[in-house]
Amino acid sequence: MVRFSAAAVLAFALGAVAKTVSLDFNVSWVIVNPDGLADRKVIGVNGEWPLPIINVDKGDRLVVKMYNGLGDKSTSIHWHGMFQNGTNEMDGASMFTQCPIPPGSSFTYNFTINQNGTYWYHCHTDYCYPDGYRQALLVHDKDAPFANQYKEEFSLTLSDWYHNMMDDLRTEFMSLYNPTGAEPIPDAFLLNDGQNKTFKVEPNTTYLLRIINTGNFIAQYFFIEGHNMTIVEVDGVYTEPAQASMLYVHIAQRYSVLVTTGNSTDANFKIVTAADQDLMDTIPDNVRLNLTSWLVYDENAPLESADITTLNSDDYQAIAFDDFTLVPADRMPLLPEPDHQVNMTVYMVNLMTGYNYAELNNITYTAPKVPTLYTAMSTGEMNTQQVVYGEYTNPIVLKHNDVVEFVLNNADGGTHPFHLHGHNFQVIQREPPLGPNFNDYLNDNLIIGYDPNNHTAFPQIPARRDVIVLPPQGFVVVRFVADNPGVWAFHCHIDWHLASGLSMTFIEAPELIPSRISIPEDHYAVCAAAAVPTAGNAAANTVDFTDLKGQNVQPGDIPDGWTTKGIVSMAFTVLSAVLGITSLVYYGLADLKQRPKPASANDSSEGEVATSNSDIAKQG
Repeated sequence: MVRFSAAAVLAFALGAVAKTVSLDFNVSWVIVNPDGLADRKVIGVNGEWPLPIINVDKGDRLVVKMYNGLGDKSTSIHWHGMFQNGTNEMDGASMFTQCPIPPGSSFTYNFTINQNGTYWYHCHTDYCYPDGYRQALLVHDKDAPFANQYKEEFSLTLSDWYHNMMDDLRTEFMSLYNPTGAEPIPDAFLLNDGQNKTFKVEPNTTYLLRIINTGNFIAQYFFIEGHNMTIVEVDGVYTEPAQASMLYVHIAQRYSVLVTTGNSTDANFKIVTAADQDLMDTIPDNVRLNLTSWLVYDENAPLESADITTLNSDDYQAIAFDDFTLVPADRMPLLPEPDHQVNMTVYMVNLMTGYNYAELNNITYTAPKVPTLYTAMSTGEMNTQQVVYGEYTNPIVLKHNDVVEFVLNNADGGTHPFHLHGHNFQVIQREPPLGPNFNDYLNDNLIIGYDPNNHTAFPQIPARRDVIVLPPQGFVVVRFVADNPGVWAFHCHIDWHLASGLSMTFIEAPELIPSRISIPEDHYAVCAAAAVPTAGNAAANTVDFTDLKGQNVQPGDIPDGWTTKGIVSMAFTVLSAVLGITSLVYYGLADLKQRPKPASANDSSEGEVATSNSDIAKQG
């Protein structure tokens, strides 16, 4: 008789369930026109766009072999929301965990997904994903608390859309002619990378909708006419059921909701997405700020567009669900008092180049010469020292399993969706809150800073997610456990702001990184092809890891007072002005002295009598 150990039976069972999902991505340019208004190039996969939705089951291994066939642009893939525990090298953030993949190079992502919920994948290299390089990554879980409560699921991606290429728009954004940092206004808005979408449903039936904002800049409001939604998951975290009539979905945030259809089939119901107008400096007359899609009960019934002209941003904020009130289904309690507190403030500034930049405290993120993970792998015992990671990567070294409290204040008048790689976090404080009182704070022009000695009581079971909205002139406080050794980016997910430096770096348990992380040879080969060093500190110094001479640096601050160059320049300017005025006066007076006197009546010399002022002028 054949006998099996309990471990063997478990391994067999897991093996029977888990599988490997292998995909080949040939990334290249394709021409599309998703809003019917303008053809443009986008980044496609295997000659197609929209990109393929990736469906996996919890426990599967995902292997994606990517070839960069763009010809003129480097790229990468970030698996947004994936913890990558033990596979930090697969996170996909250029110059954090890998080198940018240059044209003609291949790169393999290979990791196991031990999570559940709604995620997405996108390029994480230099203004790349808003050119179309983004799509849903859906992790199915047969043991989800709501697994047996719905018949079918739909994924819905919300996005803003530009008719111009990002490389063209970036020159307008980072420009001497844009000192306020006004972000380019989208030309259109899309749902599932198109418009006028329909979703066929049956009456008296429950559906799961997975909602993802895959845009570049604009948050959107989401609601379904005549239907309530039950939130059951947010950013990969199952929640206790929460009723909502409208969602506020900022860039990179995700919600899963259950929607139960009604009894009647007499009409079709509108799915409405509306742009957050408060994020735009101007609203062009030709930009349509809302879209209508439909839950189709009856294919023969008309599809009417929503009339939401009576609603404005204040109305939306009063109706939108406040995600701070969500309760995770696992009821994870509030983490204990922190071992490490990080306190940062968002500033939007101009630096010496005259361009607009974004800063966390006084640092605008500037990529190192060596990817930060590779520095952690190559600097030996010095990898625990913050100095080796450079000044301008805004690095924070965390000890293994520390409870980290992150306080993020906003000195800016706009919202910022901040994302932490490798983790989700507890949201324990946010002011001002979303909801009816939100705009009361803004109308008072208050700048609210977090006071650790004077705050409302923290929730005992806080909401948990991986993208949090930082309110205008307000703050958020989050906590997480540093239990995932690796290099993790923390950044605003508005791509304009990320590109202008609104990012920082967490280096978690660096002493454990070399023994837990293994960088494949094809990753090093990509670095060689891109001419990016793979060893040493942030300045690529492999001899003295504390010597940062030659590191990449951010532009200098505009000085408050006079600099030596300014004083010298002003002195020469004033001297030149004085000499110029003196010259004009001297030569002007000299000219007048040489003018002939008018002839008297007794002067009879021919040709010398001035008979008019014009004649005098001509002679002068």
